[in-house]
Amino acid sequence: MSEPKDEANDRDIIQSIERGFAVLMAFDADLPAPSLADLAAKTGLSRPAVRRILLTLQKLGYVASSGSRWSVTPRVLTIGQLYAATHDVPEVSHPHLLRLAELTHESASLSQLDGTDVVYVARVQVRRVLSVNVDVGSRLPAHATAMGRVLVAWADASVVEAVIAAGLPALTPTTVTDPVRFRDELHEVRRQGFAVVDGELEPGFLTAATPVRDPSGNVVAALAHSTSRGRTDAQHVIDEVIPHLLEVASAITRDLALVSTGRRALDAGARDGFF
Repeated sequence: MSEPKDEANDRDIIQSIERGFAVLMAFDADLPAPSLADLAAKTGLSRPAVRRILLTLQKLGYVASSGSRWSVTPRVLTIGQLYAATHDVPEVSHPHLLRLAELTHESASLSQLDGTDVVYVARVQVRRVLSVNVDVGSRLPAHATAMGRVLVAWADASVVEAVIAAGLPALTPTTVTDPVRFRDELHEVRRQGFAVVDGELEPGFLTAATPVRDPSGNVVAALAHSTSRGRTDAQHVIDEVIPHLLEVASAITRDLALVSTGRRALDAGARDGFF
């Protein structure tokens, strides 16, 4: 009699690696130089276990110690570089993000879905006075962002269920938290081909996004424009920005198809060096 699939999979997991990543991911903006006790409290691991993991990571060059405090080293950045080096989407999209930022004079981003969050995989940032400060690798909740709405709208039903099951927390008074209304929003995104989210992640933060597709037509990323309510409004974004987003997303999709056939002929109109 065959064993349950989940049980067999659990036995295949190397727990020490799982714990090592848990400790590494515990370093963040709120805990940039934690103590061993801090990391043990955040990960739920014992202090001896955390100590062994830290010493291993230190030997590998990923963390460094200063007294009782620990910090990550620049070598950690190479982990993120592996994604860009092994996936076409970030590289192909970059010149197009530059062009979109030039056209709109606002930040342009590309994100993909990871669980119930969206993760920035490419970004051209225009510095503005906004407390939402994101860069490549940043994670945001899918339910409260235009990027997330686009990615979830074209995802499998299981993804929609997972996002709802994880909860739809109210990040602002206008965040959509009702599952029925959230499903309606996703239906509207699919109908119109884009998403605009106004003040649901943070008051005054206005974002718009359109899908980017692979050569087979599957949505593989979301192209996004972000701005402030103090500089524009949702209707202006729909009228003036969405056409640019749709055109640039189409150009990225076209170049992904070119790359897939081995012809890396990128759009000559996408200029490098802006910003």
